[in-house]
Amino acid sequence: MSSVTLGPMPSHGADDFQIAGDVARALAERRPVVALETTLVTHGLPHPEGVEAALALEAIVREGGAVPATIGVEGGAIRVGLDRAALERLATSRAEKLNVSNLAARLATGGPGSTTVAATMFAAAKVGIEVFATGGIGGVHRGAADTGDVSADLTALGRFPVAVVCAGAKAVLDLPKTVEMLETLGVPVLGVGTDEFPAFYRRTSGLRVDARFDDVTVLARAVRVHLRLGLGTGIVVANPIPLEHELPREAYESALVAALAEAGRAGVHGREVTPFLLERLRVLTEGRSVFSNRALLEHNARIAARLAAALVTA
Repeated sequence: MSSVTLGPMPSHGADDFQIAGDVARALAERRPVVALETTLVTHGLPHPEGVEAALALEAIVREGGAVPATIGVEGGAIRVGLDRAALERLATSRAEKLNVSNLAARLATGGPGSTTVAATMFAAAKVGIEVFATGGIGGVHRGAADTGDVSADLTALGRFPVAVVCAGAKAVLDLPKTVEMLETLGVPVLGVGTDEFPAFYRRTSGLRVDARFDDVTVLARAVRVHLRLGLGTGIVVANPIPLEHELPREAYESALVAALAEAGRAGVHGREVTPFLLERLRVLTEGRSVFSNRALLEHNARIAARLAAALVTA
């Protein structure tokens, strides 16, 4: 995969971003592009499953008529569009999980890194990508009133105008407080065929979305108006996991209670909480959570490609 460095961009140094040739051409020609993150590759799934999952998501985006732009950090630059060799290097290196807070330091030292939702949103917004597909966003952690632990994904959604297609927020979070924080930040939550905010492995949470859309073309018009108004925030496109892949309620709830208790005993905190809990859920559900996770990731990539294509003419 060839790469190019885009010409002058007023808000960042040209050397900080390396954009793959196919992604750069699609952006220049105003064709649909979907951003994808890389924490799945380095922290979400063991090697080589993470690489294979990332490539599968790229294939789904292409099938939907859009160009995938998987984002990661290598050689002191944010790389927008990674080939298999680059994904393999990330997966087998000591890649750091990068948020907006530690991104610059990693670039300065030249080490490899994978981008979280927040860092991927930042990169996508900087280069002009309007749609990003992920599994679930971060949010307000359980017990945040005592710990102050709130994901940088929420502040990124309040800062970067990108439509984030996701299955709601990570299942291990305080969902009511997360939805409340999205409202406070002025981030619209638009449901894809649902009136309720999805709960990652589960389709419903009992929490309302701001608006429901059963037609992606109409959804694209709403996203386009939001971006055109210059409101300055991102958009949560809440896309529930397909019914046939939903994790059974009893298995989910019992595993979650046990995982949360283990995290408390182990003193896990900060950005390590979510990967710890998701790994414990994998073990406690005997792999069923991984099956559901892959299914929702693929479903989100499919909807994101359709949304990106519809936005071209919205």
